[in-house]
Amino acid sequence: MKALMKAALFAGAAWSAVPALAYAQTAEEPGVVEELVVTARRREETLKDVPVAVSAISGERLAATGAVDITTLQQSTPNTTVQVARGSNSTLISFIRGVGQQDPLWGFEPGVGLYIDDVYIARPQGAVLDIFDIERVEVLRGPQGTLYGRNTIGGAIKYVTAKIEGEPELKLKGQVGSYDQRDVVASAKAPLNDMVGVGLTWASFNRDGFGKNLTTGAEHYNKDVSAARATLEFTPTDNLFFRLAGDVVTDRSNPRHGHREVPALNVLGQPIPGGEVLDDEYDTKAGSGDHNRVEARGVSFLGEWNVSDTLTFKSISAYRAGETEGTIDFDTLPAALLDIPARYNDHQFTQELQLLYTGERVQGVFGLYYLNATAAGAFDTVVGQANLTIATAGHVDTESYSAFADVSYDVTDQLSVSVGGRYTRDEKTGQVYRQNFTGLKSPLFGNATAVPGLVRSNFTNSDTYEKFTPRVSARYEFNPDLTGYVSYSQGFKSGGFDMRADAILTPTSVDGYQPEKVESYEGGLKGYFFDRRLTLNSAVFYAKYKDQQVTLQTPVGASIASQVLNVGKSHMYGVELEGVAKLADALTANFSLGYIKAEFDEYRALDLTATPPVVRDFADSRVFQNTPKWNGSVGFTYTHDLGDHGSIAFIPSASYRSSFHMFEVPSILDQDGYWLADASVVWTSADDKYRVGLHGKNLTDERYRVGGYNFPQSAGVLFGNSVTAYYGPPRTVTLSLEAKF
Repeated sequence: MKALMKAALFAGAAWSAVPALAYAQTAEEPGVVEELVVTARRREETLKDVPVAVSAISGERLAATGAVDITTLQQSTPNTTVQVARGSNSTLISFIRGVGQQDPLWGFEPGVGLYIDDVYIARPQGAVLDIFDIERVEVLRGPQGTLYGRNTIGGAIKYVTAKIEGEPELKLKGQVGSYDQRDVVASAKAPLNDMVGVGLTWASFNRDGFGKNLTTGAEHYNKDVSAARATLEFTPTDNLFFRLAGDVVTDRSNPRHGHREVPALNVLGQPIPGGEVLDDEYDTKAGSGDHNRVEARGVSFLGEWNVSDTLTFKSISAYRAGETEGTIDFDTLPAALLDIPARYNDHQFTQELQLLYTGERVQGVFGLYYLNATAAGAFDTVVGQANLTIATAGHVDTESYSAFADVSYDVTDQLSVSVGGRYTRDEKTGQVYRQNFTGLKSPLFGNATAVPGLVRSNFTNSDTYEKFTPRVSARYEFNPDLTGYVSYSQGFKSGGFDMRADAILTPTSVDGYQPEKVESYEGGLKGYFFDRRLTLNSAVFYAKYKDQQVTLQTPVGASIASQVLNVGKSHMYGVELEGVAKLADALTANFSLGYIKAEFDEYRALDLTATPPVVRDFADSRVFQNTPKWNGSVGFTYTHDLGDHGSIAFIPSASYRSSFHMFEVPSILDQDGYWLADASVVWTSADDKYRVGLHGKNLTDERYRVGGYNFPQSAGVLFGNSVTAYYGPPRTVTLSLEAKF
């Protein structure tokens, strides 16, 4: 309660700044801030009326600021991390309020759910979605288990595409920029008649690397992505609507091998020739290869029946699949001191049924959900100095059933209460194989001459996880422009089996790990001020985190002991504030601020460095990863009317993230606080058919880490003192041209 009071006092201080913002406005009569509609509770509501901490960013805003992909969300969304995963080009890692999952190995599940038009994307590979053909993105913070399921323990990100409406339209967009950037997006939408509409989009994103692979000469941090989406909509009557949609994304960008942060050392502790720290953070000397291919594809079918003015029935069926082939060079050297060739594949089928009721005083959604998924893969851990390869392979089958409901009742014209809950049952079967081979690479990756050695794991196990996650909230409308809410919610992330499990070093790993759980208390104020020229959304929260799943990889001799552990307990509290101010008819400001304090109360793990290994509490020396204490942003949009020649907009912005840790154990990879400065200039024709934009990103050329691997010499002399980091994009400038026909 003391922690919650701190957060509440902080929020009060933030709200006390409102009068100061008012005096910053000019004497002219500006317009009003646009009212946003979201579907955070699976039904359309204004952002002000939703008792959930949610950020909504329109596709128009994302395009105007030159947003490349959804990782841009972390610059403007409080207490949110959305990044490209270490060692990849299109694998997503997300953290909200300290909860997430950095390890994208098959069978591991994220703590932040990703949705495309209400279809859950279980696979992080290929999930760094480029910004095109989009209506808006919503970011829901805090546990969303009632309406969105078991793996939204930290929150949910919703990528919403637009319906096919209006006149037929063909849109062409091209971009050129730094590092020989060459992007093309072509989209067409057209109602063929009163009942049928068709939409088609094709996109190609290409760019040379920010750096070079000095061993092979290949581009490093380049981009070679193609994507396509097709939509068919059918409206046979006013009460029926159907949508069939399909999409595919293929990423052929070269592998990212990272940048060595410390000199390479051999088993005697002596420097390895050529193993120095390179001057350019985007360069590498990796020798494990330049082949990488990721493909993600899916199809979905939505059926919507308006049974009456108050009752709507929805069915959402979807199938998704994908494959990944690539390699990660942990040591970033020509020799295979620590190389990881890998491949993954998965597929999933989901079916959701929803019944929505909208009465005079009662609104609600009731639903059933089913998921059947398989995730599989294989990788080699190649330890060149020991002439050893550890081959790992396996799969996880998941079958999940759930039923959910969320009902709101308007007690009075001002007071509304909501009660909801979800029951989930997960049935999982995991199969894990792990074996030593003498030689570099195993037969799994083409080395038929490798000599089989000790089998470290070869087991199959099953388990069932069940949980009921409730949510209760109350919303009070102080006046038509100001709403307050309080809520209590629970979330859980399913348990499973460690696909790296080593039954020799950690025998209990064959039993798997259990679900993790979050209890969250939240309160907020949302409203408009000064004749709707200012909107503010705020939230304070306090959460208790139990049985947190943590992935540990500890070098032991020539092997690496992997553990996925339910380490214990922690708590988080913080505050979030975001808003838009219409300072003048031509000038708008956007701003956000997030603060979070996250601490472990208990962290019980096996200390493999002790002889014999013992379980002890590491809480005093462990920290939360990817969770900066402070983050915030401010941006302005100044628009000048050119009359018959259209309009021009100038959009500068700056964002800040304070220092944060890469892992639960502090290391030299931890990132100091940094600012990012962006700016865009956009001209739009008077008829809105043509647009030209000039977009500058990271204008101060800040170098900041977004991920890394930490295998220092003190942890294992055979791994070459491999401490490597991955960096966010450098300064780039892009010219975009768009035409509508």
